[in-house]
Amino acid sequence: MLRKKANGVARGSRLSSTVAEQGVTAIDRRTFLKRSGLTIGGAAAISTLSGGMVKRAEAQTAAGTADVVTRKSVCTHCSVGCTVIAEVENGVWTRQAPGYDSPFNIGAHCAKGASVREHAHGDRRLKYPMKLVGGKWQRVSWDEAINEIGDKMLEVRETSGPDSVYWLGSAKFSNEQAYLFRKFAAYWGTNNVDHQARICHSTTVSGVANTWGYGAMTNSYNDIHNARSMILIGSNPAEAHPVSLLHLLKCKEENNAPLIVCDPRFTRTAAHADEFVRFRPGTDVALIWGILYHVFENGWEDKEYISSRVWGMDQIREEVRKWNPGEVERVTGVPGSQLERVARTLAENRPGTLIWCMGGTQHTNGSSNTRAYSILQLALGNIGTSGGGANIFRGHDNVQGATDLGVLADTLPGYYGLSAGAYAHWARVWGEDLDWLKGRFATMQGKDGKDKLMMNETGIPVSRWIDGVLEAKENLEQPDQTKVMVFWGHAPNSQTRLPEMQKAMGMLDLLVVVDPYPTMTAVLQDRQDGVYLLPASTQYETYGSVTASNRSIQWREAVVEPLFESLPDHIIMYKFAKKFGFEDRLFRNIEVNGEEPLVEDITREWNRGMWTIGMTGQSPERLKSHMENQHTFDKTTLRGVGGPHDGEFYGLPWPCWGTPEMKHTGSANLYDVSVPVAKGGMGFRARFGVERNGDNLLAENSWPVGSEIEDGYPEFTMAMLKGLGWDQDLSPYERRMIEYVAGIIKERPNEEEVGETSHQGEIPSDYDDKVGGVNWKVDLSGGIQRVAINHGCAPYGNAKARAVVWTFPDPVPLHREPLYAPNRELVADYPTIADKTFWRVPTAYKSIQDVDHSKDFPLVMTSGRLVEYEGGGDESRSNSWLAELQQDMFVEINTFDANNLGIRDRDTVWLHSPSGAKIKVMAMLTERVGRGVVFCPFHFGGHFQGVDQRDKYPEGADPIVLGEACNTAQTYGYDMVTQMQESKTTLCRIERA
Repeated sequence: MLRKKANGVARGSRLSSTVAEQGVTAIDRRTFLKRSGLTIGGAAAISTLSGGMVKRAEAQTAAGTADVVTRKSVCTHCSVGCTVIAEVENGVWTRQAPGYDSPFNIGAHCAKGASVREHAHGDRRLKYPMKLVGGKWQRVSWDEAINEIGDKMLEVRETSGPDSVYWLGSAKFSNEQAYLFRKFAAYWGTNNVDHQARICHSTTVSGVANTWGYGAMTNSYNDIHNARSMILIGSNPAEAHPVSLLHLLKCKEENNAPLIVCDPRFTRTAAHADEFVRFRPGTDVALIWGILYHVFENGWEDKEYISSRVWGMDQIREEVRKWNPGEVERVTGVPGSQLERVARTLAENRPGTLIWCMGGTQHTNGSSNTRAYSILQLALGNIGTSGGGANIFRGHDNVQGATDLGVLADTLPGYYGLSAGAYAHWARVWGEDLDWLKGRFATMQGKDGKDKLMMNETGIPVSRWIDGVLEAKENLEQPDQTKVMVFWGHAPNSQTRLPEMQKAMGMLDLLVVVDPYPTMTAVLQDRQDGVYLLPASTQYETYGSVTASNRSIQWREAVVEPLFESLPDHIIMYKFAKKFGFEDRLFRNIEVNGEEPLVEDITREWNRGMWTIGMTGQSPERLKSHMENQHTFDKTTLRGVGGPHDGEFYGLPWPCWGTPEMKHTGSANLYDVSVPVAKGGMGFRARFGVERNGDNLLAENSWPVGSEIEDGYPEFTMAMLKGLGWDQDLSPYERRMIEYVAGIIKERPNEEEVGETSHQGEIPSDYDDKVGGVNWKVDLSGGIQRVAINHGCAPYGNAKARAVVWTFPDPVPLHREPLYAPNRELVADYPTIADKTFWRVPTAYKSIQDVDHSKDFPLVMTSGRLVEYEGGGDESRSNSWLAELQQDMFVEINTFDANNLGIRDRDTVWLHSPSGAKIKVMAMLTERVGRGVVFCPFHFGGHFQGVDQRDKYPEGADPIVLGEACNTAQTYGYDMVTQMQESKTTLCRIERA
């Protein structure tokens, strides 16, 4: 029986209730949809979303006089980038439809996308600023909140240093807000800034970027139409990114392409598979080497491709040789005969695409997993070709953009890192005095006794902020502990170790939440005061650009004005900057209207600095025009077909080289040498040097078509241009700008004022060395990129991908058993690494794995997503439509295990963790999970270890559906490169409650 939990009483189907509300008069389909507040797009979801529970918001106007306009936005609930067409009547969002012209969703919505109007108009939003006083929530004004919070932060800054305030940002920011947030953190004086990418795809970025140059999806959802086979590992698009599945099914149907799904759980995606490979959680490297074993044994690898475009594959062969079918089955549980069949299928059906998600990334060796996936694709010759690629589906609407714009503890915007040169580059972009900026950061004495500037030190990642509070000061590699935590658009229940997080929250001097919804932070902490809730507007109440998983950038329009007392994130950032006294510096290049920074000016500023990844050619004008002309782009290639953007790729996916005036097409498929660079082609990035131990790292007998250098080459510098004689192609302004970047001239040149000659005055003796060292990444004129592309070359060079990463703990990816492992024999054979301190915090590995928990906790626990909810779930569980679809937090248990435990379907059970935590959930008996494995969704919150915390929410802001957070029971564990949390492989015990 369906239970509606908003009022605690049973209710019938909303579809039937809608008809009842219309009376008994017969109505046709169109009238029904109109009266239900649905459009034709909503009808696609009618089997899961009915109409009677949520009433359409009514504009206060006389019948027939409504001022109706449509706005084009982008769905906020995953990274596909589905267009939402909103219909607004006198300022009220009344209807919505999916964008039929969008190449991404082509008129489709999933359950979440079909209900985003309720996300914006939700009556359970945080409506005004609040603070906790004596354990009760009190309404305050914005001015009061900013002043009180700001005063406390400034006090902490004075006594403990800027690093004691942690600025946790969000994948829910627009690109402009993400960029401004990272810039804001730099002006505050800390690298303690991060966002959701740390705990979803940081291991992807690390593994992939260190293999072939960029840490992003190589192709696109649409290019999957060209695949001849598809293999998914730890990816469940049917639930996590439902509209993306349409692209996979199109490929499957039209190309007769086999679909292979590798997962510990038989997911809704696996139901579409030609081959389902069930493997033990945490054994991805062994699984991939098991497939590659058969590829190498049968000579199915692309030998010519490897010879010309891959370095280090011989060392991979040596490791793979150990993974014979018997050993692979012992470790993964997968029969060798099945993996031989998988390998043959991939070899006989090329090009093939490989898709992975958080099932592969959230592990202590997640960076090794993603590199192993990449190496498999390199061995098969599937990278840099249409229909191939590493298609990495990301989970938030702008997690790609927020990552690109540097909301991370280890880099500035554009992946420039934190070096002195990186900060010098961005100081030039910002027009900032570099010495003033340095003065904003703390200095501490390192272990070597020398002072080190925290400006150049990696911050604490969000996965470890807890330990920034709990660890003793002397154990941290920063001046003091974390004293203030700002959760800006981030749900705490998406992180592991929640009992420890609750303790850390209680030890803070101040806890601040900035979000449209109060999030579980409002109730997880057990404090009486020192907590503030600030209502941010949703992304439907503001505007700006957002980057889909395939690197295409789309421009959102504001659907409605900010509701209640909420404010857009960039206005809140302005308020804080003003409080701290650096607003004039932060916005010196950005027009501010009242307290609202002009979004287009923010776009133009990041355009002027993002040379590394080619986020420089997408001006606001170009992006807006792409959205207006979606119908002119091919739905498979993404290329414009006639119209104003003929030949350009939809959304100008980066790299879109040079300045907007260059009109580069953008690049749909990375590393494709069959296309000229000017039209989106390129080789692998030359970012690892030109040789290693005498071996050539540059491409051999491979180059982008049309290149005047018909071989591999390093990244472009001014010296390289001069050596080729191409420096004569630079304009006087471009030369002058290069001189400015080199420090030859002090004043930034103005393009309109530069004459026919560049340098003026006496030429210094080291002129050639200084100017020659300016490279394509820091040349603010874009001239080096322009000239290289005019000669058919990629600015970043033309190199080999590297299968061996000599800077990683495991240069060749190795299988290592999870920290909480079920088989002690395998732990002895495949142990983890030694404990170490990195990212400012001590990190345990061997000391945890040495303790055997397998006898008391015999079940392997993994986690994942549901189609109904997103992220921490606060938004979607507050949405009446979605809340009705999934009302209970649950654990999936194999029938065999449940029978042995005496558990029946829908029983209430306790799930116990080796950490001592426990969660109280409903049992779902199913064959989806194999014997010995259980699965929990991670979207729930509001219950904590059996206690309902609804009464701790601000009145009227509690989600409709509450439940235990899966991550309460998740244990300690972090990737050995990026500090990604382990949330896919731990142990547990289940008992009837």
